[in-house]
Amino acid sequence: MRYCKYLSSENGTFLPRYALVEKRNGILWATLPMQAPQEDLTARILGGVPVPTLAVDFEPTPLDDLHLLPPVTPSKILCVGRNYRDHAAELGNEVPAEPLLFLKPPSSLLGPKGTIRIPAISNRVDYEGELGIVIGRRCYRIGPDEDVRPYIRGYVCVNDVTARDIQKSDSQWTRGKGFDTFCPVGPIVSDEIDPVGFGDKDPLPVTVTTRLNGIVKQQGSTRDLIFPIADLLRYITATMTLEPGDLIPTGTPAGVGAVQPGDRIQVEIDSLGVLENQFAAS
Repeated sequence: MRYCKYLSSENGTFLPRYALVEKRNGILWATLPMQAPQEDLTARILGGVPVPTLAVDFEPTPLDDLHLLPPVTPSKILCVGRNYRDHAAELGNEVPAEPLLFLKPPSSLLGPKGTIRIPAISNRVDYEGELGIVIGRRCYRIGPDEDVRPYIRGYVCVNDVTARDIQKSDSQWTRGKGFDTFCPVGPIVSDEIDPVGFGDKDPLPVTVTTRLNGIVKQQGSTRDLIFPIADLLRYITATMTLEPGDLIPTGTPAGVGAVQPGDRIQVEIDSLGVLENQFAAS
């Protein structure tokens, strides 16, 4: 299953809607209306009144012609730091002995083609292309021999934008990672990749590629994750409950770098499309 979230104009009102997605001649299309996931109350309630969640007069449309929204509604965005050895090394950090977790607020979410605002109080803002996990079922204390795949709804492209100077100045990373617009996500959520594997089934690695103004800056494979996806979910749920819609960016490969107003950034992952955004001064 592949799906997107977009803004639909219906009877003079703009409503968030969902649609199933398929590829036609190499282009992603929204092809069928879809019910909103259970966690997205904004797509189910308008002015305190429940509304139908299927689009009215839906017509198949290329994704590039839609006003796309972040396709996730997480109660929390739980990120993993330094999960690629080469990225830890490029910033002069040691490889962590256990997963290094931090939170970004849901207010940092941004859709495809949205503008990432560079805060005036930061002198260096970096891109960080990542594979994100979208949780599909509530999970807590996943067992050491339990298959984690039933808890995963799908995967998505994420850009963990970071005010690097602020991150380094603070003992916690919340401020440097948590500015509004600092978590672009999209364009689709898809379960048509399997970078986990279980039992006799090996993980199928995917490649994360980030381009700055059309030039490849990052290209890493999930086969190089220090803590694979199954290990991350078991580690996280030993501490906290993950809810449907929760988003887990899994770390960024080497090649992060600073941006300037006007720069265009693209994060591309196998079968998940291209997440494109532009930077601007706030």
